Amino acid sequence: MRTIYILFFLIIISFGLKAQTNNPSDKGKISGKVIDAVTKTAVDFATVSVFKPGSTSPFNGGSTDPKGNFRIDDIPAGEYSVTIDFLGYKRTTIDHVIVSNTVKNVSLGNVVLSPVQNQLKGVVITASVATVENKIDKMVYNPANDLTSQGGVALDILKKVPMVTVDIDGNVELMGNANVRFLINGKPSSIFGASLTDALQAIPASQIKNIEVITSPGAKYDAEGTGGIINIVLKDSKVQGVNGSVNLSAGTRLENGSFNLNARKGNFGVNAFFSGNEQLNSTSINTTTRSSYNKTKDTVTDLYERGTNAFKRSGYQSGLSFNWSITPKDELTAAINFNHFGNHGIGVTNQNQSTFTTGVLDTASLSNSTSRFSANSTDVSLAYKKTFNKENQELDVLYNSSFGSNTSYYTQEQDYTNVAFPSSGSIGNNPGKDRETDISVDYTQPISKGFTIETGVKAVIEDINGTVNTQTLTNGAFIFNPSQSYNFDYDRKIFAYYLSSSFSLFNDFIDGKAGLRYEYTEATSDFPNTTIPSYGILAPSFVLSHKLDKTQSLKFSYTYRLERPDYRSLNPFYNISDPHNINTGNPDLKPELGHNFELGYNKSFDKGANIYIAAFYRYNTNDLQSFTTFYQTLKIGDTTYSNVSLNQRYNIGREVTEGVNIYGSLPVTDKLSLRSNMFFADRITDNPGSPQVSGFAYRINLNGSYQFGNNLAAEFFVNYRSSQKGIQGTSPAFSFYNFAIRKQILNKKASIGLTAANPFGQYVNQHSTTFGPNFNQDNLRQVPFRSFGISLSYKFGKLEFKKEKKEPEDENGPVPDDNPPGKLK
Repeated sequence: MRTIYILFFLIIISFGLKAQTNNPSDKGKISGKVIDAVTKTAVDFATVSVFKPGSTSPFNGGSTDPKGNFRIDDIPAGEYSVTIDFLGYKRTTIDHVIVSNTVKNVSLGNVVLSPVQNQLKGVVITASVATVENKIDKMVYNPANDLTSQGGVALDILKKVPMVTVDIDGNVELMGNANVRFLINGKPSSIFGASLTDALQAIPASQIKNIEVITSPGAKYDAEGTGGIINIVLKDSKVQGVNGSVNLSAGTRLENGSFNLNARKGNFGVNAFFSGNEQLNSTSINTTTRSSYNKTKDTVTDLYERGTNAFKRSGYQSGLSFNWSITPKDELTAAINFNHFGNHGIGVTNQNQSTFTTGVLDTASLSNSTSRFSANSTDVSLAYKKTFNKENQELDVLYNSSFGSNTSYYTQEQDYTNVAFPSSGSIGNNPGKDRETDISVDYTQPISKGFTIETGVKAVIEDINGTVNTQTLTNGAFIFNPSQSYNFDYDRKIFAYYLSSSFSLFNDFIDGKAGLRYEYTEATSDFPNTTIPSYGILAPSFVLSHKLDKTQSLKFSYTYRLERPDYRSLNPFYNISDPHNINTGNPDLKPELGHNFELGYNKSFDKGANIYIAAFYRYNTNDLQSFTTFYQTLKIGDTTYSNVSLNQRYNIGREVTEGVNIYGSLPVTDKLSLRSNMFFADRITDNPGSPQVSGFAYRINLNGSYQFGNNLAAEFFVNYRSSQKGIQGTSPAFSFYNFAIRKQILNKKASIGLTAANPFGQYVNQHSTTFGPNFNQDNLRQVPFRSFGISLSYKFGKLEFKKEKKEPEDENGPVPDDNPPGKLK
């Protein structure tokens, strides 16, 4: 693999050398910022076009970023006209923009867009945005035209996001690492700490605006998450007037719906939403065989289990947010969100156990179990943004608090059918609460052209507490078991400070961001015999980008990250719903530390084709991994269990992951377009006292969409994820395929869609192996995955654009338009 990387680096360097020879130094750039004439706020995603004199077609152009800024590179010396367009605004044209050998870099300053002077009724907003956007510090996936995910949930969209891998159980990896920090609208939520899979299953795809993937987060971001950050951005609107949407879907496996309402008048806006879904009851089939041995291997126990598990999920979300532009330079945003999700499973398992020693002892039993999990959370945030006369100077203050409560519950009873053993069983109930409060202050100060400093502080205060109540089956009755019942409390405080800069070097030859973040963590708990030491870390990070020409760029990044054990990993609650396979937390876990390197190359072609190649190297210490230990007898409290596989997370040595991710998009014709993502990685794990383990894995998918005309479109998606060798066995491979079709009606205000997932196979077979010094286990899980669905969507609303009555004022008088030089039409 390292030979491949070296060749890859050499190829990229050769591209760079070639591009530099074809990139004359006499070319310049045109830059500026687009703002709204009424609110004086930035206009993002406005279209900027550069025209040669007398031409009706632009020869260069781009769009504004979220702060309204734009920069058009590779402009030869000459005279040009520049136009700026955005829906609902008058076009602004700037003539006589001159780039010369003496003035290569032309700044247009603040370009003002004025709203149209009439009222539009029933307007349908159709914005064309690339499905995948590759930015200097993140990759953005826009699911607006993702047909196979319509009627689905967040996990369905994540399966298509470059560099992200999702298995059949909803476990997410980023660049092959499962320790990913999830955010909603850039903010943490306690809902992810309760059960990440259930939380992602509860967010309808129709509610998601885009997903940001940040593999090398800068110093401004929390250092949490050795795999990186995934930020789920929910839909909202800052357009004047009232508008919204309704989305409904029904299917054989999933049903969901969502409602969005946006209202804005002048400088005040309100957004409200509600969404809910239910994964309908489905039954999977599980078959497990396990052979175990004592130390002398003169006693062998074979266990055979076959059973079914009926499982269902449900959840809902609702929220209300307010945005108030107090002045053109002061903005206040408040939001409150409510989240709920839960799952319920009912299992029936036939067990046959044979013990071979001097004779043979056969036991047969029937196990009945139930499990139930529910979580509720309330997220409250208040954000204040202050801008200044100096462009890009900004102060941000954020308060965010999340209140969560969740409950885990199980019952299990085992009855023997061929021997006179008494029935055994247990009931466990584990209610808990999680409160997290985040307070942060960030400040951005432009120092000079091409150099900006950012700094900030943050405090995170988290309190987790819970109760474990266990009953065991004794003489035919469930009796409270004090030896397996307890209360626990876990408190954690994190204090952080960061300093970072954005810069351009060598006449814009290199653009970069670099920073240093310090985080100090202190934690206390009442876990028995557990002391958690306080610790601090310095987390450096940087990203360097070089634009070879207007079609290709190169970037290199490094970041130092950590993964703190979460509530689920620390909680010592024993889940004994299957007494032969028990799960519990480990309160002695230490944080995982990681060094992440990434080298990326992006190339765009004529007619819209694009390719992005990222090679990466990741080195983790105190690596957090699940580990299974087999016990012939395991005593929990005053109860002894026999032939038990105990699963916990441990800090296991170090892990090195090196690989490459390739993303490409190709518009084959005006109607047919293809996208593909390919991921290849080798994971090497070193555990003291154990042999080194190397596991190669890959993931390949292909997405194709076709526009038939008359607002009819179809799409297919095929995905394959290989199995991978780990420290104790192999994880299962996973493949699936989806088809979808969508018809837009009522002048594109409404649509109806049909979807099909794995229509030609009822089950997806998941085969895995696990082994240890004294056992070998083989498992086959048959998961029902075939589904058919129908989805409906309707957009409504009225946009109002009113004439500006007067210029807003600050303490120094009227705020000028800051019109750029040149003649405005």
